[in-house]
Amino acid sequence: MDTRQNLATAEMGTRARRRRTGERAKGNRVKRLVVLLVFLTVLCILPFPLMNYYLKPYAAESRPVEVEIPMGSSPYAVAQILADKKVIRHPKVFYYYTRLKGISPQFKAGTYTLDAAWPMEQIAVALTRGGRGAVVTVTIPEGFDLEQIAARIAAANLVSREEFLQAAAHGEFHYEFLNGVPEGDKRLEGFLFPDTYQFAAGATAEEIIHKMLKRFGEVYHEDYRRRAQELGLSTLEVVTMASLVEKEAKLDEERAMIAGVFYNRLKKNWKLESCATVQYLLDEPKEVLLYEDLEIDSPYNTYKYYGLPPGPIASPGRASLEAALYPAEVDYMFFRANPDGSHVFSRTLAEHNRAGASK
Repeated sequence: MDTRQNLATAEMGTRARRRRTGERAKGNRVKRLVVLLVFLTVLCILPFPLMNYYLKPYAAESRPVEVEIPMGSSPYAVAQILADKKVIRHPKVFYYYTRLKGISPQFKAGTYTLDAAWPMEQIAVALTRGGRGAVVTVTIPEGFDLEQIAARIAAANLVSREEFLQAAAHGEFHYEFLNGVPEGDKRLEGFLFPDTYQFAAGATAEEIIHKMLKRFGEVYHEDYRRRAQELGLSTLEVVTMASLVEKEAKLDEERAMIAGVFYNRLKKNWKLESCATVQYLLDEPKEVLLYEDLEIDSPYNTYKYYGLPPGPIASPGRASLEAALYPAEVDYMFFRANPDGSHVFSRTLAEHNRAGASK
């Protein structure tokens, strides 16, 4: 019996919640309808020439105007500021127009450079992107790949993931360290330096990427470039090696040793057999790779192909770049991860297998 009463009570609660949700949705529709009716009434009252006049851009030719939108400004206050700055013709027309379009709730505070020759909708959309005074702080951790960086930028409401990836693949970025990097969707993989950044809220995808590439250029200084030449490596090869180190190492003191193992294997023309390169090919990382994963046919799969992968698999930090440039001089050929993130290093396959059996 208690069960029946509980079910009845739960059903009544569900019905009440549905009724409240329906009432809220209905209320929103009513508000939108009221705004539409007010806007249409205003337009109908005005003579056609005057209505047309208010809807037109304020200026016939381009006239940039600096506009400051204070924090906490209401949509109508924003409209009044724009009218006072002679960016729009009438505050009420702009106010009801942006309410009707559903744009005004997204207005952001900040300093904007608008143009009096822009249509109302272009002005309104510009105000949703945040002005120069609005700053968004984003941290990109070491070891993030291009997809993860795009998702982090999108989560900060700067630009969409798709916009970011499109710019990374096709934008114009002329930096000396990118010379020789093959074109393609992954061409900037590894070169978007991991750091904490402050971006203008209205920054474009290209502006965000330029800032990250510029930071890479600052970190990858002349001493690093000379060292790469001494090793006979291109910048792309150094960053690729550093990305493997970044994904394999958990302890800073082991980075140079891991790099040393990889270089030793390259010298002997052994496959690198880095699990991180296989994980890079998967849609979702796995705690334990399967045999079928190791058989994925991709040049990034270092279990299947010799040499370095064709490019980086993540953005390495400064410590991993230094490990790739200054590897430890060791005779180890293998390493195996411990549960705590540290590694056991071995000289022979027999040692390596014993290390695995002892766990």
